[in-house]
Amino acid sequence: MSLRKKEAKVRKRALIITYYWPPAGGPGVQRWLKFVKYLPEFNVEPIVYIPKNPNYPLVDEGLMSEVSDDLTIVKQPIKEPYKLASLFSKSSSKTISKGIILEKNKQSFIEKVMLYIRGNFFIPDARKNWVKPSVVFLSKYISEHNISTIITTGPPHSLHLIGLQLKERLGVKWLADFRDPWTTIGYHKQLKLTKNAQQKHKVLEKQVLNKADQIIVTSSVTKKEFENITKKPIEVITNGYDYESVGKVELDSKFSMAHIGSLLSKRNPKNLWQVLSDLIIENDNFAIDFQLNLIGAVSEDVLHSIKKYNLSNYVNNIGYVSHKESIKCQKKSQLLLLIEIDSENTKCIIPGKLFEYMVSNRPIVAIGPKGSDVEKIIKETNTGNYFYYDDYESLKTSILMHYKAFKNGTLQSHAIGLQKYSRKSLTASLSKLL
Repeated sequence: MSLRKKEAKVRKRALIITYYWPPAGGPGVQRWLKFVKYLPEFNVEPIVYIPKNPNYPLVDEGLMSEVSDDLTIVKQPIKEPYKLASLFSKSSSKTISKGIILEKNKQSFIEKVMLYIRGNFFIPDARKNWVKPSVVFLSKYISEHNISTIITTGPPHSLHLIGLQLKERLGVKWLADFRDPWTTIGYHKQLKLTKNAQQKHKVLEKQVLNKADQIIVTSSVTKKEFENITKKPIEVITNGYDYESVGKVELDSKFSMAHIGSLLSKRNPKNLWQVLSDLIIENDNFAIDFQLNLIGAVSEDVLHSIKKYNLSNYVNNIGYVSHKESIKCQKKSQLLLLIEIDSENTKCIIPGKLFEYMVSNRPIVAIGPKGSDVEKIIKETNTGNYFYYDDYESLKTSILMHYKAFKNGTLQSHAIGLQKYSRKSLTASLSKLL
């Protein structure tokens, strides 16, 4: 028997239950796409279970090339309410499925109704109807294929209910991976949840956290939150970066500031718009050189604020692009902008793009809540500056400093200690839990 065959025999099999998988676009797909890529190097054979006919709000066909031909992918049909909801309002359904929720006073009657139904009739989320058929199918599949370990990743957190029931039925080892928190995630407050619905979420969350053998979270803030609910082991494995080959990229000739990803209504840093407006008025050269690139979905509330501060003529609103194209945008931009909602509930959110930003060699300008994990990582890695929503002078001083470096041809980042955030290093940490 060859050495390769011997190694294949001793490999541990792990079934990964995920909703997002190529050709899904957006940040939700990246984490487990990369874990699956590197797990075989750590003697783990991943098997991926996904919906056969998903309703992905974003599609990136380019990510299909990152899926190995040797990977076993198992699919089962899913019934999703967004397809039915689109019969009533296609634009509202698509917007809500992307996570873009307008301010309450700007929502149409249909949007209010859809949010109420989504929040109170689909608990924990709109993919709940996939739980029962998945449990039936996977119970047989797991037994027939000698699988001893399963991993569920959410959101959507309904996938953790698949893990919960499989654990109860089969006694398999179960790891529950939380890319975002559950009951404290920011948009829960916008779903018009009744007290009964809120309680149901909390009960399900507690069941999952106390039945899983291992909890994985992406931030230390979420770990602390979950430690108040469960005594089960919790491991922080952040998102990370991979080495992306995009060819040679020339820096923008303009003093460009790029935000990559969704700019939701509450991600609206009016202090930044004020700073940029003032710098344009006060500095003629800045006005000539400056450009703001928005790559991804942008809410009408944000665009209205930008217009209010007379910045519309400086904005290049590009919209959604493929992941590969977003990497190019990062590498060519003079500055990279990262915005998080100013809320206690968002301190735990570490956007996946942060790690890609960190290896782009471009300085980061981040704005978010005090005491967030993002602030700690940026300071620890020396990859940029972090500001609060009430900062003005320090933000203005920093952007002006960056602009002077741009004019002198010396603008770049000086990162340190990034290796531990590589996807391969993070997969090594994951493999130890398996």
